[in-house]
Formats: sequence, C-alpha cells, structure tokens
Amino acid sequence: MDELNQISQTIALSMGAAWGSGINLYATVLMLGYLAYTGNIDLPPELMIVADPLVMTAAGLMYAVEFFADKIPGVDTFWDTLHTFVRIPAGAMLAASAIGDVGPAAEIAAALVGGSLTAATHATKAGSRVLINTSPEPFSNWTASIAEDLAVFAGVWASIQHPAFFIVAIFLLILLMVWALPKLWRGIKRVFKFLGRLFRWSDTDSDYSKPLKNTKLPRPD
Repeated sequence: MDELNQISQTIALSMGAAWGSGINLYATVLMLGYLAYTGNIDLPPELMIVADPLVMTAAGLMYAVEFFADKIPGVDTFWDTLHTFVRIPAGAMLAASAIGDVGPAAEIAAALVGGSLTAATHATKAGSRVLINTSPEPFSNWTASIAEDLAVFAGVWASIQHPAFFIVAIFLLILLMVWALPKLWRGIKRVFKFLGRLFRWSDTDSDYSKPLKNTKLPRPD
C-alpha cells in the first residue's frame, strides 16, 4: 500500500509540474521552490534545484513580469507565442526531474508524457486567449489571467497533498482538452481570417489597379 501511495505521489507531482508549466511556468517553479524551501514538502533530489534562492528569485521576477503582460490584450498572445519555446521544454524537464532517481527509461518516459501535457495545456491557454482578445473590454483578460494563476497554485498544491484526486482531475482535464482544442483551432482560424480581410489592401481601392480604358499612348515623333 505504501508503495502504491509513493507511485501515485510521484506521478501526481510529475504531471502537476508539467500541467502547471503549460499555464504559468514561473508560478509553478515558484510554488514548488517555496514549499520545498520552507520544508513543507520533500522533493526528489533532481528537483530540489527549484528551492535554490537564486532560482526562486528569477522565477519570482519573471512571474511579476508575466503577471502584468498576461493581462494586456494582444500582449498576452505575443507572450504565449514566445513562451512556446520556454514552457514546453521546461515542463518536460520538470516532469522528468519529479520522477527522481528511478532510471533513465522512466525519466525519458516522464519527459515525453510531461512535455506532451505541457504542450496541450499551453495550446489550450494560448488558444483561449486569442478568442478572449476578440472581446473589446479588458476585464475578460484580467479574469482569465487571475483564474489561471489561482488554478496553477491550487493544482500544484493538490498534486502534492491529494495525489489520487489530482490524477483523476488531470485525466478529466485531458479529456476536456481533447474535446476543446479542435474547437479552439477552428475559432482561431476564423479570427485570423477576419484580421486578414480587415488589414488586407483591397485592389479595388487602388487607382493603380484600375484597368486603363480608352487611353491612347502618345505617338513618337
């Protein structure tokens, strides 16, 4: 029974770190680092690096930057696009480190699964933000951003304190993302098609595009 609990705790921590990284990497690192630094949790040795004061300071500073950037329409989408190259590899690395010294095969498997989960979560968040940005008021961005931050803190805490519950919850979230991602993608394509029509130069508005009719060229002398 103890071995089963240990396995569930390890899986929950690995998936919790990967899932949280897809939404807010810096909040995830800061949460894990703070809990380990204060002695509230015992992390695997490979993951204890997040409890280093230098790492926590860097994560805290970047979280502060993201806290404001994530609430500005348009800027949040640019920030998410940029962090495609940050969140996914970092989420895979955190997931592999959370497994502990089990073996290279387990670490690679955790990195593959964790990286995929991070990518799906990141795509869901980024896609949702593109659609939310179509709203003219900024309050929906603020609400979504704050809700995401609270979800990360609560999710990471649940992955540590209630691993069995978190594993069930993350399974349901994966099913939800499988259902939602195609719909988000169709919505994003409609948004970009609309923007393309909005900002595209119309040929009919240009005098140079009009055909020359009844125009006689001068005859050379």
